[in-house]
Amino acid sequence: MQDRINKITTILDTNKAEAIEVFDLRGRDYFVDYVIIASSLGTRHTEALLDHLKRGLKPEEQFLGTDESGEWIAVDLGDILIHIMTPEYRSRYDLETFLSSLRKNSEEA
Repeated sequence: MQDRINKITTILDTNKAEAIEVFDLRGRDYFVDYVIIASSLGTRHTEALLDHLKRGLKPEEQFLGTDESGEWIAVDLGDILIHIMTPEYRSRYDLETFLSSLRKNSEEA
């Protein structure tokens, strides 16, 4: 699994994604094991990062679904969920706080 995470983050980093964060949610009450969040430089860059992921990860990874709005793209790999967002969307939706609370709540239980 760690090799898959490393490959995804390397592709994102190599192609100028910023503030890449990995959330390990194994054993938590969430529908995937890992969530990766990265910031793009803008709408066109968001779309370009998705293209880089598709080229770099296929055929090893199966893309179960992608949801694209230009400002925010979500990629479902089954056990890994990737969010690529413009900085404005990332700030507005603040997924990091939500995902961090899942980790914290699970550790307290």
